[in-house]
Amino acid sequence: MAGLSSRSAVAIHALTMLAHRGGGSLTSTEIADSLAGNPVLVRRVLGRLRDAGLVRSTEGRGGGWSLCRAARDITLYDAYAAVEDGPVLSRHTHPPSDACEVGRHIGALLDAEFREAERALEERLGRTTVAALLSRVRSAEGPPATAR
Repeated sequence: MAGLSSRSAVAIHALTMLAHRGGGSLTSTEIADSLAGNPVLVRRVLGRLRDAGLVRSTEGRGGGWSLCRAARDITLYDAYAAVEDGPVLSRHTHPPSDACEVGRHIGALLDAEFREAERALEERLGRTTVAALLSRVRSAEGPPATAR
């Protein structure tokens, strides 16, 4: 499958929620509630994050998912790499015609352009940590309301 799926957004959302929890654990249902999404999809994404060494799960009462590393040590690229398959930008599904001047060259030329764009995406995601994203979430939320 080519193209960015929603798995990256789900993974980054889940990691940010776990960072917000501050070392505690969350269930996949709690994360799915925040996403207004399906717990099965969340569990699949969390499984990939676990396989990449970003989260761990604990069974039983009081169990759930938690971060394996500090949020400042996890980048958005780490999440992306853990859950996405294949290139972001789609290539030709079959080779273009070799009988055409454009067809003979466009595949290689586009491949080089697309690889460069994908490297730029990876570099940008690598500059942002989950901790930095959480800080921005908290800033967007504003100060907590005071009790009257």
